[in-house]
Amino acid sequence: MSAISVGIVDGHPLIIEGIAMIFSRAQGLQISATGSTAKDLIDISSRLYPNVIITDPSMSGDVYAAIAASIRISPNTKIVAFTAATGVDCAIRALDAGATGYVLKNSSPQELIQAVNSAHLGENYITQSFASQVIAGLRNASLRRVAAQAVRFNIREEQIVRLLLRGKSNKEIAVSLKISVQTVKNYMTILMQKLNARNRLEVVIAAQKMNERDMGDAP
Repeated sequence: MSAISVGIVDGHPLIIEGIAMIFSRAQGLQISATGSTAKDLIDISSRLYPNVIITDPSMSGDVYAAIAASIRISPNTKIVAFTAATGVDCAIRALDAGATGYVLKNSSPQELIQAVNSAHLGENYITQSFASQVIAGLRNASLRRVAAQAVRFNIREEQIVRLLLRGKSNKEIAVSLKISVQTVKNYMTILMQKLNARNRLEVVIAAQKMNERDMGDAP
């Protein structure tokens, strides 16, 4: 299998060097080009057609327009926004411009690698601790579905969420699923991280909002 070709466009040389170093240790990723401006983003797309481009929407210039232009030029190239901007509006603008991923710069190297791999497969990826905020801020139904994909539950987590929505206590969930109460608590911690929730109540509220939007988006 050929390596995923990746372009990096960021206004900070140290960021570019750091990503390149991380990717040099990861299997299946190859840096094809680097740049530092919105113009470079378009140039790399038009000359090299990489599989994925990592870029920071906070760079100088109209990066959002450059993202949209790059995708028009090279439709098979996926854009992953990699930024310190934690504002929901910034994430919405990037997704609306056509970005497939939105990763915060305080994320782990593994999360950025996962975002690139997901983008290459045509899957959306948003930093999990930030995804629920993005979902709450989105009004466009199709973009909500894009953001919701970032909150991924495994089978057990889905089971626990369903029981939470039915008002079950940790002990009742443990009995129903035939697991220990401590295991339920461990899953609750994971769910709080994924939903950016501070406590059990916020987990329930976030899950209710996701459930309501899924029902509202259904044909």
